[in-house]
Amino acid sequence: MKLGRKDLLLYAITDSALLHERTLKDVVKESLDGGATCIQYRQKHLDIEHFILEAKQLQQLCRAYHVPFIIDDNVEIASIIDADGVHVGQNDMCVEDVRKKLGSNKIIGASAHTVQEAVLAEKMGADYLGVGSCFTTTTKEDAKSIDFQIVKEITQAVTIPVIGIGGITKENVSQLRGLGLDGIAVISAIYAQKDILQATKELKKSVEKMVQL
Repeated sequence: MKLGRKDLLLYAITDSALLHERTLKDVVKESLDGGATCIQYRQKHLDIEHFILEAKQLQQLCRAYHVPFIIDDNVEIASIIDADGVHVGQNDMCVEDVRKKLGSNKIIGASAHTVQEAVLAEKMGADYLGVGSCFTTTTKEDAKSIDFQIVKEITQAVTIPVIGIGGITKENVSQLRGLGLDGIAVISAIYAQKDILQATKELKKSVEKMVQL
């Protein structure tokens, strides 16, 4: 699947801890109906069998909406189910090795916290970068905030799309305007909301304003 910059406008990352007795498939469908442009399946606690089963359900849903489906970290399962791509952090498999395993047609995203990491990730074959944490976040305990000036330097140093991640909400996303970001990645701003459909719609409008020069 070819990745366009618009596919990264509103990148939704799943979190099974936020389901509140709903199914993951149902809440993801709500976010897609609300305008999410990319879905990342993030799952840290399932065994392989159930991981694959749930991933395939979301993959089928994303295909129906013509939205990229990305697996977080797990390159092996991304390969097994033929996902559109995978996102890897600095402590996961390096981008170059991921590219060798998945081939040239898959989307590879990488996390970056410095200009050096960003430039290297692009050189090794990353298709997009996730940069953050832009704000304080409770979803990832080890995430450290990044200076907005560094975010801007990263977007200027690479040619691939860059999205902001970490603690971003409808209320603070406007603070990212002018940094050169192509979109944002969120968890709580969508999946922790009571009305996911409406929250996604409202957030998308705010992001569209943010990315405009």
